[in-house]
Amino acid sequence: MTSFDVEDALKLRAGKDFEIASLDPTDTPGFDGGKKKLDNALDELADEIGELQEKLFATARVAADGDRAPSVLVVLQGMDTSGKGGAIRHVFSMFDPQGVDTVGFGSPTEEERKHDFLWRIRKHDPEPGRIVAFDRSHYEDVLIQRVHEWVDEEEIDRRFAAIRDYEKELADGGTRIIKVFFHISKEFQKKNLIERVERPDKHWKYDPADVAERGYWDDYMHAYEDAIRRTDEDHAPWFAIPTDNKRYARLVLALLLLNTLRGLDLDWPEADFDPEAELARLKALD
Repeated sequence: MTSFDVEDALKLRAGKDFEIASLDPTDTPGFDGGKKKLDNALDELADEIGELQEKLFATARVAADGDRAPSVLVVLQGMDTSGKGGAIRHVFSMFDPQGVDTVGFGSPTEEERKHDFLWRIRKHDPEPGRIVAFDRSHYEDVLIQRVHEWVDEEEIDRRFAAIRDYEKELADGGTRIIKVFFHISKEFQKKNLIERVERPDKHWKYDPADVAERGYWDDYMHAYEDAIRRTDEDHAPWFAIPTDNKRYARLVLALLLLNTLRGLDLDWPEADFDPEAELARLKALD
């Protein structure tokens, strides 16, 4: 096992004094090694993570009436091309698909705009026993609106308060929350955008509007920093991960998930039948 472990990942907790300027997106804090070592480290987590997720799902399947199994919500935020989708594909491939959901939030639809900004989010709250990943999230309707000044600061304050209440409500209901900010450099984003144009197999990922949003880079960095400071709580912590090295970011995400699942103290649910009697009955079958 690599020397880079859960404790190293937890050191990336942002906290209420988070300063984005102190986070070098090209760095890999606590990890010394190349691509192969990162890939091996991620592979070594697969068995334990997969087993814990299956225990979580099984616990919900057999929960007694009135009991609620825990659930997990993973919130992924970051600038365009920061690797949110890739992280979900690589890390969540360790899970049984029947116990996992991923939700991507783009621009609100006409119907969604008729409701409060959390209306479309609440429809995807994690059910007991499930792990849900938000690729973008309820934070989009604060970050973008603030950067473009489509709403005033009073409304921004209201939305932050609503987010804090929403996340506390989820936590009180048994959902463990992990919020991750994937931090990339402008240089790395430029490289990724060029690749999306140069490679036909990546054209579908390219949106010319991403170039326009890049012009607001500094405003987005300020908005992210403020959002993290104002909503980092022990029941809904933010982790700021340098992400120019996407393999490193995926490893940190996997370790954060592993830590959360371990903290649930899960075990296989007891059988509601007599295993010895059922085994004898099965062996007696023709």
